[in-house]
Amino acid sequence: MSRLMAGLVPVCLTAVLVGGVPDGPIDAGATARARQWQLSALQLPEAWRESKGEGVLVAVLDTGVNGHHPDLDGAVIEGPDLTGAAREPEMWGHHGTAMASLIAGRGHSDDHARAAKDDGVLGVAPEARVLSVRVTLENGDPLREKRGSGSRDALARGIRYAADQGADVISMSLGGGSGSWEGSAAEEEAVQYAIGRGAVLVASAGNDGNSTNRKNFPAAYPGVIAVGAVDKRLRVTPFSNRQDYLSVVAPGTEIVTADGAGSYMVGDGTSSAAALVAGIAALVRSAHPDLSPYHVRMAVEQGTRRRPAGGYDSSYGHGLADAALALRVRPR
Repeated sequence: MSRLMAGLVPVCLTAVLVGGVPDGPIDAGATARARQWQLSALQLPEAWRESKGEGVLVAVLDTGVNGHHPDLDGAVIEGPDLTGAAREPEMWGHHGTAMASLIAGRGHSDDHARAAKDDGVLGVAPEARVLSVRVTLENGDPLREKRGSGSRDALARGIRYAADQGADVISMSLGGGSGSWEGSAAEEEAVQYAIGRGAVLVASAGNDGNSTNRKNFPAAYPGVIAVGAVDKRLRVTPFSNRQDYLSVVAPGTEIVTADGAGSYMVGDGTSSAAALVAGIAALVRSAHPDLSPYHVRMAVEQGTRRRPAGGYDSSYGHGLADAALALRVRPR
């Protein structure tokens, strides 16, 4: 997350290119799958016996999603661009595509003779669909310096649009609110509107944990599942924000994601953690479509492991998100 630019920003700290597919100089698709350590950390192979997200629509409010990436083929519905900015190919859709792949990536096969999709990024809910709504600009977009992140009410409008389109889950791996760190009435009203329409909202807790540790919106709005990040040893990362609105933590370091038309990135940040939990919410909603947003949130928060002493703290929330456990919970 940029420390200099006020406004809505994608919440990703670092990203490094892995490679291109297909026919690249390395087998990037196989490498991407092999490095997805979150699949076991979230107990996804067990969870997939019950649910893969079929029938669920997840709105990704971000920088746009490139549905032409081989791991997202057939998964993406393109919604509106609410930023009011021109869409430059080199400065569009990187962060949003990354988050969408963590939620609903289907993988692909580099060997066309092989039916199994054993390569590429496999998302938490690989049978869910993604609704892409562009509400912010990439961190490196020169337009950000000139005009900020985009339209000041883009996030509020995006939340309402997603709810009106029937989104079951709304994923927001971004922060900073409408040009401030205090949130806005329009955004909070939009959050409550979406919850009232049956949508589960998930957002990144923020990446200021080792500095200002600011309250991060939209994660801090009531009713939103706020997600912090852990490393491969399941310890809270230094950058993950510590706040009393934190719901759960999930993997957020060395996360391989889709990027561009056929490449991959490795990044750190609470962005990835939030996208993974949005995928878990999609699994729960698919398996238990009658659950309210509140009860889906309770399933995610109660279906955790490594719970802190006393059941909760502001750095680890209710514990480490666990897809298999969340599906077993019958929230009260």
